[in-house]
Amino acid sequence: MVDTMAPLFNRAARTTRSAPHPHSAPLADGSGPPAGPGLPADDEVLLDAPDDRLGPALVAAAHGEYAPAAALLAGTRARAEWEYRDRYTGRLSAFARARVEWLERWYADAPRDPDVLLLRAQLAVDRAWDSPARAELLREVSSLITAAARAADRDPVPWRIALDHARGAGAGPKYFGELWEAALRRAPHHYGCHVAALRYLATSWQGSYAECFDFADRAAQDAPADSLLQALPSRAALACLTRGAGTAVPQERLHAAADRAIAFSARFPAATPWPAEIRNKLTYVLVGLERWPDALGQLRLIGPYATSFPWDHLSDDPLALFLKVRSDVVGRCPAGSVPVPRDPRSERGGRAGSGDH
Repeated sequence: MVDTMAPLFNRAARTTRSAPHPHSAPLADGSGPPAGPGLPADDEVLLDAPDDRLGPALVAAAHGEYAPAAALLAGTRARAEWEYRDRYTGRLSAFARARVEWLERWYADAPRDPDVLLLRAQLAVDRAWDSPARAELLREVSSLITAAARAADRDPVPWRIALDHARGAGAGPKYFGELWEAALRRAPHHYGCHVAALRYLATSWQGSYAECFDFADRAAQDAPADSLLQALPSRAALACLTRGAGTAVPQERLHAAADRAIAFSARFPAATPWPAEIRNKLTYVLVGLERWPDALGQLRLIGPYATSFPWDHLSDDPLALFLKVRSDVVGRCPAGSVPVPRDPRSERGGRAGSGDH
């Protein structure tokens, strides 16, 4: 059950240094290390691989060119692709933390561009977040978030950044609620804003895991079937499990969250970058619940696309930890085991309905 998850991940975290590196040499016969049926070899697994749209922008940024990144973000804004815009903003900001020249050149050339203003706001929050003086530094970057929000009024991503900023600065529930209402007016089913709110509930003084699940369940039930919000309850389960609070909510709710996310994951093609983070988080939850065949099913869908989160919460080598956990899951599954996806509206999933709210 849930109580056994911490020792499992602790064992994996202690042994990450011995796991194969993604660029390690192949075996003598030219193949990679064996991983299990339906799984790529260890040396074929990539960490945080960009999709076909983001990849060229990152390559260009590495050469100091911002035009592809500008075109990418402008396209997401024009098409109201808010989930893509949010994810690309995060990835481009992470790149800019190490290589910022292209972003500075972009801002110098187009200081009113909504997309460069958005990136500058995200980067400022990211840089402040890891500092011991986080709250003070975050207060100093408020004007950047305001500028990004004003530059593109329909865009919910500046409001997601504002919600993260408020949590880091220790804002009270009244102010956070005002930001939340503004975010909802722009995109009522935006996953990033909901994750920010869920994190606030999980960490603020008035929050509880039951409230987190109530919030996540309501959001998923109100959202379209193809919305990323279908995976939000599993994010609440992840918060419980990573904080050692797996007994703080009924087991039924943890399993129902996993069931809903399994059904959502099945909507996407296997071995593709876009749903990879959802599937990596779901795998963590399924391992914590000791649902080994279901975890193996997600690992097969993940294919070569490992993501840093959530594994980087347990190890400074998230890829090695992912590979170690993957090996453990394979070892716990009988040969030929095939998971059968559950319908989140039936059995366990049905108990996550309105009666739980």
